[in-house]
Parts: sequence; C-alpha cells; structure tokens
Amino acid sequence: MKIVVFGKTLYAGVMSALLAESGHQVYWCDHLAEDLNFEDHFEDHLLKVMLIKQKRIGFLRQCDFDCLDTDIDAYWFCLGAYEEQQAIRLAQRLQQRHIIHPKLMINTATFGLYGTAQLQDILNQDEWVYLPDNIREGKALSSFTDAEQLVVGCDCQQTLSKVQELLRALFPQPQQYICMPILDAEFSKLSVSGMLGARISFINDLATVAEKIGVDIQHVRASMAADPRIGGNYLFPGIGFGGENFSHDILTLTRAVADAGGRSRLLEQVWQINEEQKELLFRKLWAYFHGELNGKTIAIWGAAYKENTASIHQSAIHPMLAALWAQGAVIRLHDPAALQSIASMYGEREDLILCEQQYDAISDAHALCVLTPWRQYWSLDYRQLVNRMQHPLLLDGRNMYHPEYVKNQGLAYIGVGRQ
Repeated sequence: MKIVVFGKTLYAGVMSALLAESGHQVYWCDHLAEDLNFEDHFEDHLLKVMLIKQKRIGFLRQCDFDCLDTDIDAYWFCLGAYEEQQAIRLAQRLQQRHIIHPKLMINTATFGLYGTAQLQDILNQDEWVYLPDNIREGKALSSFTDAEQLVVGCDCQQTLSKVQELLRALFPQPQQYICMPILDAEFSKLSVSGMLGARISFINDLATVAEKIGVDIQHVRASMAADPRIGGNYLFPGIGFGGENFSHDILTLTRAVADAGGRSRLLEQVWQINEEQKELLFRKLWAYFHGELNGKTIAIWGAAYKENTASIHQSAIHPMLAALWAQGAVIRLHDPAALQSIASMYGEREDLILCEQQYDAISDAHALCVLTPWRQYWSLDYRQLVNRMQHPLLLDGRNMYHPEYVKNQGLAYIGVGRQ
C-alpha cells in the first residue's frame, strides 16, 4: 500500500519505520513545511537506525503535503495530543484535494472523546479508524511490535479487513485484533492510562503510610507483585509519573467523566497524590536541614520524566527547581539527554548550573537528589560522593539503591517509603 504518515510524534516515527520495513511505500509528510530530518528528531537509537535504513533503500520518503500523490491508499494521523487544530487543518486540506474517496483514514492521536469524530465530520466519505497510541518512550519499537493484541476502533468489518491487511506483517492473526466502535476505543485508551496512574498513586500513598509505621515499602511491593491477581507493573514507589501523553490522558478522562455529569473522586485523588509526590524529595530535604536551605548547593541527577527520553513534560524537576529556588538554593543539574530542554525552558541563571558530566554535579553539594532512574545512575562511585560533596546525603527518588549499603559507604540515605 501507499501510506501517508502525518506528524512528528514518536508514534509517527515508529509506524513510518515499521510500515516501510513491511514493504509498504510510506510518505512521511512534513505538513508544517519545516526543514527537519525526522530520524534526528528521536532519541531512540534502534528507531533512528531503522528510519535511516528505510530511507536509504527507498521504502520511506519525506515529502511536502503539496507533493503527495493522489492515489494514496491510507492516511495516518499521528499527531500529538495537543495538536488537535493541526489535525483539523490537515483534514480540511485533504478535503480540498482531488482524490477518489473513500480512503482509509487512521487517527492515533488522543484528542479525547469524539476526537476522531471531529475529523470524520470533515472527511465523511472516508473509512475512519482509531488506533490508540500506546508507544512508550525508551521502548518505542517493541512497545508496538510486542503487543499481544491491538485495539482497533472502527465501525464496519470491511474497514477492519483493510487495517488487518495493512498491518498483516506485524499482526498476522485475526485474533490479535480487538475491534470495537471508535468512541469505545477512545474511552478504553483513556481508561487504561487512568488505571496505570491509579496503580502508581496507590503505591505512593502506601509508601507514605509505610514510613510512618516503620514498614519498608519494598517488602510490601514484592508481596503485592507476587500475587497473580495484582502483578508488579506500575507499582514502583517514587516521585510520581509525568510525560505529555500519560498526564494528558488522565486529565482528559477526568474531564470526560465530569462532562458526562459524573465525578470521579478516584481520578481526582490519583492526580492530587501524583502532584504532591513530585514535591516529596524537597519536603524530605527541607526537613533534613530544618528549613535552612538558603545558600546551600543541591545536586540533582535526572530532569527527564523517565529514563531514555529527553522529555521534561510534567517532570518532577519543575516543582523541585521552583521549591529550591524559593528557598535560595543553588542547583547543579545533570541529565544524559534533557539538559538542552532545561536550558531552553529556564535560560541562564546563576542558581542553575548545568553539568555535562555526572560527577561534576556533586562538587561541593550539600545533598544529591536522584530524580530519574537512568541506567548510568544505578552504580555509584561512593568514594567520589563522599570526597566531593560538602555533606554526603543521598535522596533516592526512585528507590534505586539499598539503604543499608549506601549508609555503610559513609552516606546518609533517604528514600521513598524506606526505613
């Protein structure tokens, strides 16, 4: 098939690469008319390699909207959750083109309930499908290809058959598709994010209780994860979740419930607990120094909302920086990928020192706060920590370390729900 992919999201990159590798002729459309090498837009190494290869052998091409052929078989809207107006403008431009309808139109963006219907109203002669975007940063390709089943929102069997043919190289068996109406699929996507957010906030809520009664939350988590009815996914205590799509889904679901005349106290609590959790390390740091943070140097490892991404959207780094600056502290920050994002957002400041090298951030620091579980942070050079810090205090926002071992190396340790 000849397929056009709109958007610069991670999902757009993944689908362009996988569809091209499957033998389709893919046109990655630069609908914003920007001079951008899409393969350089992503941090994921495997994805970049695949995109470069498919461009080289010719199954993947970049093109401007006005240069698109009129005999395209499928148009794939892979825009971000906040690009709803761009998607509408794209649909309006397609409406004005001299193409033979119906065409297969696939929307993967989570604009909320009835988001796909807005596009369908514009291109009402075409066959519309909603495929939830479940791509995870850091595991971009495998998060799609390893899925056991694929949710497909569509309204007729003929449309489903076209989707199955389009994705046959990736999902060859009919039982791998869970078909439902488009609105049901949109609500399902939001509900999945709501459930995952609830699990994270629940374990964080338990961690707060565990600290107060002298229980190690890691023991509690291990026990819960061993129960097959529960499992261990998304049950890691820490400083909360972030990310653009995940946070957007939960807020959108909460709004959808309210618009339907209901009120989800659970979702409201999930969000409230998560936002409070992002301030947890600051509260622990403030209590440790009895509120005397003015003039102190605080090292921070990690600004991205999770490892293997440069995104700082809804990251715990933002409330952490705001709270520390309000107390007059100086921050020395390291992150393997997100320093440019931090520099672009906050600019040059005397109280923010961006460090290219991990251990440069701890020089003369009164405390080290670990916010993002990057792999390179897991194994510590304790000698450097003890010798280079003014005060060897480690605040572990992701429970990455063993408290007793850290203490035996000469550091003070504070985790989340740890004793």
